[in-house]
Amino acid sequence: MLDTIISVAWALVFALAGGTAGAFLLMWLSARIPAVFERITPDLDEGKEIVRGNRAVGDYFGRIVSAAILGVSIIIAAAVLGGLLAGLR
Repeated sequence: MLDTIISVAWALVFALAGGTAGAFLLMWLSARIPAVFERITPDLDEGKEIVRGNRAVGDYFGRIVSAAILGVSIIIAAAVLGGLLAGLR
């Protein structure tokens, strides 16, 4: 019984540590991904084009950035799940 409680406690520690690190990484990468995309397209000012009403640029920029953020979120979720499974073993 004591081994089970210890395993659950370690799983909780891993989940909290992984969740905290994941939240920090997600916030940091969410701020960096648009800057990387703007470096890839140096001749196009996405912010200016979106303000001017260019829907194509806005849609494309939004989809690329949101897909990248979603991908990072999936990777972080897999890492947290791995920590949970490691704690429960």
